[in-house]
Amino acid sequence: MPTADVGGVKLDYEEAGQGTPLLFVHEFAGDGQSWRPQVRFFSRRYRTITFNARGYPPSDVPEDPRAYSQRQAVDDVRGVLDHLGISRAHVCGLSMGGYATLHFGLDHPARALSLVVAGAGYGSDDPARHRAECEVVARRFETEGMEAAGDAYSRGSTRVQFMEKDPLGWQEFHDRLTAGSARGHALTLRGVQMTRPAIYDLGERLERLAVPTLVVTGDEDAPCLEPALYLKRKIRTAGLVVLPRSGHTINLEEPGAFNRAVLDFLTAVDAGRWTPRHPDALTGSPILPRAAR
Repeated sequence: MPTADVGGVKLDYEEAGQGTPLLFVHEFAGDGQSWRPQVRFFSRRYRTITFNARGYPPSDVPEDPRAYSQRQAVDDVRGVLDHLGISRAHVCGLSMGGYATLHFGLDHPARALSLVVAGAGYGSDDPARHRAECEVVARRFETEGMEAAGDAYSRGSTRVQFMEKDPLGWQEFHDRLTAGSARGHALTLRGVQMTRPAIYDLGERLERLAVPTLVVTGDEDAPCLEPALYLKRKIRTAGLVVLPRSGHTINLEEPGAFNRAVLDFLTAVDAGRWTPRHPDALTGSPILPRAAR
């Protein structure tokens, strides 16, 4: 498969379809293949691109811990687009990929046609606890290996919804996760997950973000619910979709609902119909117009 060289690190990527570029950025427990239900759907209308993050074979797994950070994750998104000669794209990310997508929009708004920020915000409610838990999980990857640590990770409280609804789909997700690199996952946890800012630390930057944004979360993805509401309130171009009885892996758990919500959003953006919300929305009186107040 083709690779993009980003600062000497080779990132494996795939393309399908033609049209306006739509780049997908995967979560910590996934890889580029995790977007297959979206690629099959959106490649009928868009030029879809997926890639494996650094630390996720067949992409390179750099040994230097300094090669992993939230900033580097953003640079990798930009690097893949640069390699493909794409000046602007729709960008869709889940969880860790949702963080990278959001920061890409904040750092490079001129490069983003739109942002889909899904399942983002884990750890924002209690950053200290989040960092401690990441270190515990990183050590498990290092000491127990990918099979044992990945198996435990795939059965967390925001993954059981997927396991109950779609056992075969969950098993495919589980198998992809446990086939990954234990070293790459440990480095990613320490370099990206543990050091990234909480969603609530981005308030002023979010208020200035003008890129059309769709925030998506499952209603049983407890660590991401309040951050999703915060993103909706702070980003004046944001819409919010909450999928019922759903956990964290929403693009795989509910691919039909996820695809439809994203397609409606992209269609509105492409038509120039996704505009900033009315100034009175969220903050105005629900019964009195501005002139009467």
